[in-house]
Amino acid sequence: MDAMSETTRGGGRGARDRILAAAARLFADQGITGTGMEQVAERAPVSKRTLYAHFRSRDDLAIAHLRALVSSGNTMESVLAREDLGPRERLLSLFDQPATDTSSVRGCPFIDAAAEFPDPEHPIHAYAREQKLRMVRLVTDLVTELGCREPAALAEQLVTLADGAASRAMVLNEADYGRHARAAAQTLVEQALTPASSR
Repeated sequence: MDAMSETTRGGGRGARDRILAAAARLFADQGITGTGMEQVAERAPVSKRTLYAHFRSRDDLAIAHLRALVSSGNTMESVLAREDLGPRERLLSLFDQPATDTSSVRGCPFIDAAAEFPDPEHPIHAYAREQKLRMVRLVTDLVTELGCREPAALAEQLVTLADGAASRAMVLNEADYGRHARAAAQTLVEQALTPASSR
């Protein structure tokens, strides 16, 4: 491909960002396995040569996409690291659906990715698992900071509620579905803060 046609197809500076933006929309609409590299190149738009220069395979692109989601701060887990909120507010905000630019409610992208690649040894599944383990570590730190009893067990209960609420919000296409899990989480936290002699 000559320099002129490469420029026309959108190669050069900014190509990687355009590829990731195109992949994000396609993966959200069609899933990872339902998206072809040619579709990504067309949507970006870049030549296939440019696409493969940045990402050797769809798996590489998918992992880069998931990493970009983590960096963007636009996942439900990201609220756990916000320094402008106290620990209790961070925990309860875990049940708020992140804003999207689509009319459809999206579930947890890490659960979605793991479901599409069920082999635990697959790199995409492994990355999704890594993020879910990070999530429970962050929640454990917050409930420990609050002084909750049995923080490890409580953290597992809270992340199970959060993941379940995100999945149901997606299935039902109901953005505020997390309010049900939030109420349950608040009760769990309050019980964990109540001295045993007062219960």
